[in-house]
Amino acid sequence: MNYQRSHWLFAVLFVTLAATAAVGQTKTTATTEWDTLTPENEEFSVLMPKDFATDVSKVPYHQFELSLRLYLSAPASGPVLGVASVSGIKANLGSDFARFNSYVDAFKTFFPTRVRKDAVGKLILVSSRPFHGYTSRSYKLTVGDLTGSVYAVLTRKRFYAVVLLNTKKDDALEEKFLSSFTVPDKPAEQVATAEGSQDPNAANANNTPQISREGRRPPAEGEAASSGTQGETPKEDRVDQPNNNTDPNAPPVANAQKPPRAPISGGMLNGKAIYLPLPEVPAGQPTGVVLVQVLIDEQGSVIDAKPVSGPAALQAAAVSAARLARFMPTVLAGEPVKVSGTLSYSFARSN
Repeated sequence: MNYQRSHWLFAVLFVTLAATAAVGQTKTTATTEWDTLTPENEEFSVLMPKDFATDVSKVPYHQFELSLRLYLSAPASGPVLGVASVSGIKANLGSDFARFNSYVDAFKTFFPTRVRKDAVGKLILVSSRPFHGYTSRSYKLTVGDLTGSVYAVLTRKRFYAVVLLNTKKDDALEEKFLSSFTVPDKPAEQVATAEGSQDPNAANANNTPQISREGRRPPAEGEAASSGTQGETPKEDRVDQPNNNTDPNAPPVANAQKPPRAPISGGMLNGKAIYLPLPEVPAGQPTGVVLVQVLIDEQGSVIDAKPVSGPAALQAAAVSAARLARFMPTVLAGEPVKVSGTLSYSFARSN
């Protein structure tokens, strides 16, 4: 009888302690003070705990020095929430796709050590979708004992990575934080108009006859032109027409455009890369060599990569690494050109 009574007392005590802990956790979450963060000179706003800290610093990344602004809430116990704002990789150094990859690679390098000393982050792409007109990607990030999500966006001016890490899954907190992040809509693209590209013979809004460069107005309907056949534009005014003259000594026609130059073959490109990151592969995968065919743009960024040969289980990791590679621009006859070639990745058992 005494044994049964002790058993029931222990059970009641255990339930009481568990309930107290749950209430304490709920109270801690509920009493956390939040506020909308809209920093000066930034494009974003987000709902953040008020205990966040701001870190403004320079981050070395290969030949670049990136400007970092880190807004981070990282208590001794509890979830880590932050927004990394990075700039420094100029738009003219590569396509948006290549710039995005470079920013993500830099983020994966500097951010983990900000939350766990000497930690190495593991970043896995989950999805990609438009966000207010910009490209955005979602990742899963693991740093030590912390696991969570990263939401990355590349605007015209800056790269943003919104991070939530925790020791346990908390869907409500993730929804509250990540869904609160926003940036202004991407401005409508402006159509660039070259100076002097307006058709000199076009009529204005009032249908007033326009004067050509030679001081002549175009003939009215039914009126003979001063030169050439009726209704035909004089030859000296045909500056926008393609050159059909087969005479090799004839001068080129104005506004004639050269056809795009085909990519040149670069062969094996491993030794020509200025940055060639190693692929990340989970333990237990097979060994082998993977060849990846890449296309490099005029600025030296990889804009296309696809596996050619090697174990299928290793190809995705090799392609992901190849997309982050960087090369010096290749110049041919004074003009930058695209280059196609192959990258080789050797996977040993240690990977």
